Amino acid sequence: MNTNNKKILVGIVGGAGYTGGEMLRILINHPDVEIAFVHSNSNAGNHVYDVHSDLFGDTDLKFAAELAYNIDVLFLCVGHGDAKKFLDANPIPDNIRVIDLSQDFRLAQCTKHKAKSFVYGLPELNREAIKQAQNIANPGCFATCLQLGLLPLAAKNVLNNEVHITATTGSTGAGQSLSATTHFTWRNDNLSVYKAFEHQHLNEIGQSLKQLQPGFGQALNFIPYRGDFTRGIIASMYTDSDLTEAEALKLYQQYYAGHPFTHVTHHDIDLKQVVNTNKCFVQVKKIGNKLLIISIIDNLLKGASGQAVQNMNLMFGLDEKAGLRLKATGF
Repeated sequence: MNTNNKKILVGIVGGAGYTGGEMLRILINHPDVEIAFVHSNSNAGNHVYDVHSDLFGDTDLKFAAELAYNIDVLFLCVGHGDAKKFLDANPIPDNIRVIDLSQDFRLAQCTKHKAKSFVYGLPELNREAIKQAQNIANPGCFATCLQLGLLPLAAKNVLNNEVHITATTGSTGAGQSLSATTHFTWRNDNLSVYKAFEHQHLNEIGQSLKQLQPGFGQALNFIPYRGDFTRGIIASMYTDSDLTEAEALKLYQQYYAGHPFTHVTHHDIDLKQVVNTNKCFVQVKKIGNKLLIISIIDNLLKGASGQAVQNMNLMFGLDEKAGLRLKATGF
């Protein structure tokens, strides 16, 4: 809880995209935040609701062409490679905390930018480090979903066999820029595989698993699918395991005890339970010698903007759930 009643002043760069729009939807209702500016070169001077039409009636904010430095935290909602370019061109004072939603600073060899150091911002892995961090590299959407399905096993040093993963993401995971594979007429009533065994998020997943289980070196056999829906990720993972279902369920529940957004169950789960929320649901089941883990998130919230706000809450000593008590679609 913010005990000094002083609002946290926030700046957003890249406010016209999907993650920027989700950031706005969360922060205009956050009890401890005041949005100082939303930067967009292409939309400067326009109302935010001219781009994000659902925000009409919620805010009169306009996009700004200039940056302001009288802020406490800056969210970089820009494309991969653009965060580094932005920081090269716009030196941000050290007193301003930076939360980057691109992949530019997620890997160990990339966590520094000049005088800035970035902490990998998965709260279920690095909560205490996030609380002390000046800058955060927000995890990827697939990376978040898959890590939350596997971290408890690595934490107990029992992730000892290769993992087979199939995961399907909504079209918003590809960003707002148009391409042949995001066009409605191609995506609707369609499924396709892409980047099989080579998805870029595998690097950060492997990094996190080795953080908990240093000797981990097994294959992560990952087949990503493009789904014919707009948002959400559902991932199924299985691996050989000596754990019983009861043991595995207890292991997962203990690991996530105290983490308010990740919930473990043995019941069947579906995407509508988490879409429009910052939650992750994890289902654990044992079939023969295979441990099956199903993990589901909203790719734009727990997989991006919601998790970024969760990180901000931790950094500023707020209630971790502030601004993130969001309602699922249900039906």
